[in-house]
Amino acid sequence: MNIIKENSDKYSISAMCIVLKIPRSTYYYELQKPYTVEIEPFTDDVIRIFKANRKCYGTRRIKKELKNEGKILSRRRIGRIMAQTGLVSVYTVANYKVHKSTCNNDKIINIVDRKFDNRKVLEVVVSDLTYIRVNGKWNYVCLITDLHNREILGYSAGPNKTAALVYKAFSTIKCNLMNIQIFHTDYTEEIIIPKNC
Repeated sequence: MNIIKENSDKYSISAMCIVLKIPRSTYYYELQKPYTVEIEPFTDDVIRIFKANRKCYGTRRIKKELKNEGKILSRRRIGRIMAQTGLVSVYTVANYKVHKSTCNNDKIINIVDRKFDNRKVLEVVVSDLTYIRVNGKWNYVCLITDLHNREILGYSAGPNKTAALVYKAFSTIKCNLMNIQIFHTDYTEEIIIPKNC
């Protein structure tokens, strides 16, 4: 019956009843019945423990707290209660934490000034770090790109956001670094490229 109700704005009720082989009168009869949601026992206990612990607890810790109170529930059942009541542990959602750095606070003139098009070969080379989640852990990717044709000149990836990651990206560049006229980046950390690169 819920299928018909949820799709009544897309399809005619008569057509859906024919496809599902349900008499139309049955659908309208069921529609008039009061809709009741069956509330799981111990729902109030799960909500209470979850809120009392700053919304940090997941199924494992809630189960332990309930056991301490003499109530035995499986983690699956606790998970079902949490899903029904919309409880999500703050540790479940993966958030990237920005690591602030005060290494280099000097104001630098913006020579590029967001003019990224119609550049000559190696006139402006840009670089940036980004992060991606791999097997539940944050990893970093460093890309070095020529604005002339958006070609990736160098790249590296690793578990740590360090100067070594950037050096590795530079080491993969095949062209002569001395031909680069402008190197633009938004790194927060100061990165010094050795002259012998």
